[in-house]
Amino acid sequence: MKQKEPEFWVLEYITITKDPRTGLVVAIGGSEKAAYILQRTGGFLSAPGPSGDYHRLPHGLPVEHQRLKATAASHALLAAGHSVHLDPALNALVTPDSEHNAALRFLTQLAKRASAAKTSSAVAEVLTEIVAPANGLLPLTREVVVRAWIAASALHRTAPGEEPEPLARLRDTANSMSQAACVILHARNDAARAPQPAALTPPPSSAHPSASRRR
Repeated sequence: MKQKEPEFWVLEYITITKDPRTGLVVAIGGSEKAAYILQRTGGFLSAPGPSGDYHRLPHGLPVEHQRLKATAASHALLAAGHSVHLDPALNALVTPDSEHNAALRFLTQLAKRASAAKTSSAVAEVLTEIVAPANGLLPLTREVVVRAWIAASALHRTAPGEEPEPLARLRDTANSMSQAACVILHARNDAARAPQPAALTPPPSSAHPSASRRR
């Protein structure tokens, strides 16, 4: 007797990935219930596509926000019984290289934002990410260099000013990074104060008088 194939109660398959051309995080497939979960849990928006509606995250989200929202949405969909494929690059829980890869993605995203900046405020936002005193990239990097210099000096058992030339240059580099942060911060403040370009308004259209009717 031929055994019948079992019935599986799995909802329509959903793929959450990042479109390489636009950089948007998109979710393709799924039922109306899945659409509700994507919108409620991940903040996805419904958008029309050539093969039907799909969902995407809003424009301009930082990479880490994209990953967090995509990961949250995928887990909510899985818990509701949907079959989901989440692009590994969007999985915020991936280890052990997730932090390193996230840093690389963040730097790449900053470079793209700088290249695409159309206003002084957009430039200021990018520079803020670099030199913000609490969590800017340059101050944090300087902190790493300083800690590395302290550790290396302790291993060499040398007092400040008596370390070998490479360590002395490392200390000087940390000081130079502080000066560079001040220069970039000054440029950031200048960009933030710069007047923004006025929005172009189309010239008023000239009204054409209607042709008079001949009687």
